[in-house]
Amino acid sequence: MKVLVVGGAGYIGSHMCKMLQRNGDTVVVLDDFSTGYRDVVRYGDLAEGSIEDRAFLERTFAAYQFDAVMHFASFIQVGESVREPAKYYRNNLANTQNLLDAMLAHDVKRFVFSSTAAIFGEPERMPIDETQCSAPINPYGRSKWMVEQILSDYELAYGLNSVCLRYFNAAGADPEGDLGERHIPETHLIPLVLQAASGRRAAISVFGTDYDTPDGTCIRDYIHVEDLCSAHLCALKRLMAGQGSGRFNLGNGGGFSVKQVIEAARSVTGRDIEVRYEPRRPGDPARLVADATLARQQLGWTPRHAELPKIIADAWAWEQRHAWPTFAN
Repeated sequence: MKVLVVGGAGYIGSHMCKMLQRNGDTVVVLDDFSTGYRDVVRYGDLAEGSIEDRAFLERTFAAYQFDAVMHFASFIQVGESVREPAKYYRNNLANTQNLLDAMLAHDVKRFVFSSTAAIFGEPERMPIDETQCSAPINPYGRSKWMVEQILSDYELAYGLNSVCLRYFNAAGADPEGDLGERHIPETHLIPLVLQAASGRRAAISVFGTDYDTPDGTCIRDYIHVEDLCSAHLCALKRLMAGQGSGRFNLGNGGGFSVKQVIEAARSVTGRDIEVRYEPRRPGDPARLVADATLARQQLGWTPRHAELPKIIADAWAWEQRHAWPTFAN
C-alpha cells in the first residue's frame, strides 16, 4: 500500500511510519514541522508543508497515487484549546476538511483518523465503550468530535470510508530506541515523571489527592504507542478489505492512578522522584478507562505491551538515551 501519513514527524505518527515500512508499505510523510522533528523522518519520503495549504495538497496528491491516508496532525493540549479555541478549530477541523476534500478530488477514499477519548467529556460509566454519548467539554474534544461527524456525512454523500480511533493515554516509546515522546511543552504524565527521575525536572506535580479513587488520585488508561500503531495497521487492513467504516476506543481496559505511575517509575528507574501536591485542576475526571472490546472483536487487535512497567521501561530507555534540553520546572 502507498500511505500518506499526515503528522508523520510527530510522536505517534513517526512510530506509525516505522511500522508501515516494516509492513512493506510505501510511506509519504506530510508535516510542516510546527511540532514535529526532522530527525525522525527516516521511514518514508517527505512532503513538507501544511494541510492548510490547498495548493500544496493538490501538488502532493497529484504526485502520488495514495491508497489511504492516516491523519495525526492535530493540536492536543486541552488547556490551550480553552484559551485559544480558534487555533484548534482552524487546525483540527478546517484543515482536516481541506485534507478530506483533497482526498476526494484524487479519488482516495480510505482514511484513518486519530480521535480521542475527550469526545466523551464527563463519562457516564466506566469503562467507556462506543455506545456512550459524546458530549465533549472543551474545544479540543469538540474539534475531534466534529471531524467524526463530518466523516459520517462524507461517507454517506461521497463514499469516503474511515476508521476513527479514540485514544486514551498514549505512552511509551519504540522498544528499539529509535523514537520516543518529545513534546515541548511536555504535558503527559509518564514523560514528566521520568524527567523528574532523570533530573531534568525538579519534581512532579500531582493535581488533587481527594478523588473518589482508591488512593485519591486520578486513574487513567495508558496504552503503549506500539499498540496504538498496531491498531492503526488493523484499521488500514479493514479499509483495504472493504469492510467499511468504524469507530473504536483504544485502551488496555485497566487504569492506573497517578500515584501508581509514580511508584512504578521509581521501581523501573531505581531513582527517587520528588512529588509536589497541588490542588485539583478544573475538568479532570476521576477515572478514564476504555472498553476496547469492539476493537478486539472487529479489528482483530490485541495489545502486546499492556503492562505499566513495560510502558515505563521503554519510555525510560528513550529518556536516558537522548540528552534533550532541560525544560522549566
